[in-house]
Amino acid sequence: MTSTIETPSTHTTAAFAERLFTAVLATIDVQAAYLGGRLGWYRALAGGDALTSSELARRCGTAERYTREWLEQQAVTGVLTCDDAPDTAGRRYTLPPGHAEVLVDELSPNHVLPLARFIAAAGKQLDALAEAYRTGGGVSWAQHGADLREAQAAANRPMFLGALGESYLPAIPDVDAALRSGARAADVGCGHGWSAIGIALAYPYATVDGYDLDAPSIEAARRNAAEAGVGDRVRFHHSTPAATAGPYDVVFAFEVVHDLPDPVTVLASMRALAGPSGTVVVMDERVADEFTAPGDEIERLMYGYSLLCCLADGMAHPPSAATGTVMRADRLRDYARRAGFGDVEVLDIADDFFRFYRLTGEAS
Repeated sequence: MTSTIETPSTHTTAAFAERLFTAVLATIDVQAAYLGGRLGWYRALAGGDALTSSELARRCGTAERYTREWLEQQAVTGVLTCDDAPDTAGRRYTLPPGHAEVLVDELSPNHVLPLARFIAAAGKQLDALAEAYRTGGGVSWAQHGADLREAQAAANRPMFLGALGESYLPAIPDVDAALRSGARAADVGCGHGWSAIGIALAYPYATVDGYDLDAPSIEAARRNAAEAGVGDRVRFHHSTPAATAGPYDVVFAFEVVHDLPDPVTVLASMRALAGPSGTVVVMDERVADEFTAPGDEIERLMYGYSLLCCLADGMAHPPSAATGTVMRADRLRDYARRAGFGDVEVLDIADDFFRFYRLTGEAS
């Protein structure tokens, strides 16, 4: 992924018209990818078979005419390849293996389809978002529903089941050692549970308690833990963690602090859960340290998430800190100090999208 920043010399009518037109084409590709994932078309093609529109429609239980139009669009836009049969009905379409990994391999770091699903799902609430923008109200994750929730969980799943336990947590020596020796860990705002499950898979002696206020997410997390074979060491709770649940050796919050309407109170509760000897680790977005316009692709992506989801979710629960996705390091430091921590250390863990923080000490 590149990080191109426009220069003022590109600020012409023609250049911007071309940019917006290109964005329209990309948006069409995103919507088409959403349909391909939701209707099972990509997965049916991922086996390597070259299928006609009728064959794909039968496999997926879809109407042939719609299936054919989608196949033709996907071939025209370069996602699928097809033969040159003159008979439209007999034309066969193939999903290249490299594209299949991006579209159907749920554990691959290159599995980008969930991001397309997220953007398409968020678009369903544009009327509600416009009303919230007018009134100062909000649109909650619950209002967005299963599509957005599942897309978010799927987007982070490869990292949580891979790099988190394989390289990120081992890069924090004391946390790694504690987990290896059977630490108790808490995962605050656990969602579908992949972070807690990833920790348990990487550290066979650790136990993890996941907490979340979204009931459907907790139900999914329990299913996921059972299917992963760690249901005996990972427990999920539809609640905030009570002070009596601690002390924990490690308390985590993975990509959740910026969503919280009251981050200071939650961070204070995490501090209490860790007690005097536990460790608090926060993972959140790797945004720039300061606002700069124009920004790079990561900054553009995070502002997009904020516009379509995160800011409106935070504001759906007043009174709200109204953080939004673009929570810079200094803002987290402010929240942490108000929660009673003395300092926030940025950990030396390289990830394109996420930054890891250790919250330490007591406020003076």
